[in-house]
Formats: sequence, C-alpha cells, structure tokens
Amino acid sequence: MPDRPPHPDTVQPLFPPPHRPDPVRVIVADDNPVVRAGLTALLSGREDIAVVAEAADGREAYDSALRHRPDVVLLDVRMPGVDGLSALPHLARIARVVMLTYSHEPEIVRKALREGAGGYLVHGEFTVEELASAVRDVTRGRAHFTPTAATAVLAHIQNDATAHAKADSTPLVSLTSTKTLSQLQSTVGQSTSVGRERFPLSVREAEIMDLIASGMNNQQIAATCFISEKTVKNHINRIFAKLHSSSRSEAAAKWLGTAVTS
Repeated sequence: MPDRPPHPDTVQPLFPPPHRPDPVRVIVADDNPVVRAGLTALLSGREDIAVVAEAADGREAYDSALRHRPDVVLLDVRMPGVDGLSALPHLARIARVVMLTYSHEPEIVRKALREGAGGYLVHGEFTVEELASAVRDVTRGRAHFTPTAATAVLAHIQNDATAHAKADSTPLVSLTSTKTLSQLQSTVGQSTSVGRERFPLSVREAEIMDLIASGMNNQQIAATCFISEKTVKNHINRIFAKLHSSSRSEAAAKWLGTAVTS
C-alpha cells in the first residue's frame, strides 16, 4: 500500500532535534572497591558520562584502556601491584588522566603533572558536581585541581620564579683570567636568563619557554599554567617565530644559550 499522506492537523517539526554528543567514556581505577563502586554510581547517573570499566591497579587500568579506549581515566596514586604514577605515562598516551586520590604531597602532585596528568583531585575537596565538571572539561584540555593540589603547583611556580630572580640578581665576579671568563660564560649559558636577554618574549612566553626547556610537553604546560593546550600551541608558534626555530630542541638550545652558532 502506498504511504498515507500526513494528516492536515499533524504538526511537522521545522528542524530535527539537536544531536546529542556521545557521553564521555570513563575508567575508574582505585584499589578500594567501595571507592570504585561509589564513583561509578555517582558518574553513571549522568546522561553525558558513562563508566565503561573499573580497575584495581595500574596494570588493569592500562589493559582496560587498551580495550575500551576511554576519554578519561580517573586514577588513584597508591595501589598494590602497579601504582598510579607508574601507569600514568602509559595511560596518558591513550586518554586524558585525572588523578583522583587521597595523596596530596606536593612532590607527588608535581610528579603526576610531569608524567602527563591533566588534573589532580584530592578526596574530600570536591563535590559531585565538581567531579563531573572535571571529567567533562578535561576532555577539552582544561586542567582541574582541588585546593591542595593547586597550592602545590603554585608553590612550585613561585619557587622557580624566586630562584630565577636570585640568579638574575647575583653580582658578577671580577674576571681575572681567560679561564675564569670561559667558566662564567659556561655557567651563564645554562641559565634561561640568556634567552630572556636575547629574545623579545613576553612574560607568559618566557614562562612557557622555561617549561619547554625543562622537558614538559604541551599537556603538562597547560596544566601548570592553567591554560588550554590550544593556547599553549599558539604561544609556542609565536615563540618559535621570535627565536627563529622550527623545533622544541632548537628553541631550547637557543633559549639556554647552548646552540652552536656558525
């Protein structure tokens, strides 16, 4: 039978309903089964978040990540077997990783950021809504820190700034021989103050160039500076233009004063 024409009184929508984005796929890795179950229950009740797997240690988290290809891994630090920090650099190649842990020691926070974490949440310092927002936002390159972790990051940055200020204010020693001059030049060549004097970088660009020279990748720089990876890339493009460099290694060598000039 041919299809019947629509009834005259039937209202046809002018536009199709908006497409709903796929939910953020999450793996919860924690050796405490109660914590795992609680986090899974909290996140699974949301339309835009789906917990696709749970893991009791770093190895299980990595195997699950290879199998499920999640968007985000919530990762505890201290777990038996393979701990979170050991698994972190491997997981960071597959998905965004947010440390979700009771461990709040500053050195652990800094190491997690160096190894590729996109956020650091300490239990007891966030609400359920804040956790859900962190999961959503980290997929867009927005770093999330709870107060204790943010304080550790800020203290590290301030300590670095203080160290640079002290280095810049150190008086020059009297130069009594060619050997002394050579030694001094070698020492200064290892300091980023060389780059600051030679190249017209803004304060933010100089800060990012320091982090590049320290070996950080874009994700780690974004987390440290509380900016998006896209913003980091824009800064790096301008830095490379000002340093007349085409790679991170070339830019770092010029910034540190170790580049070989012809």
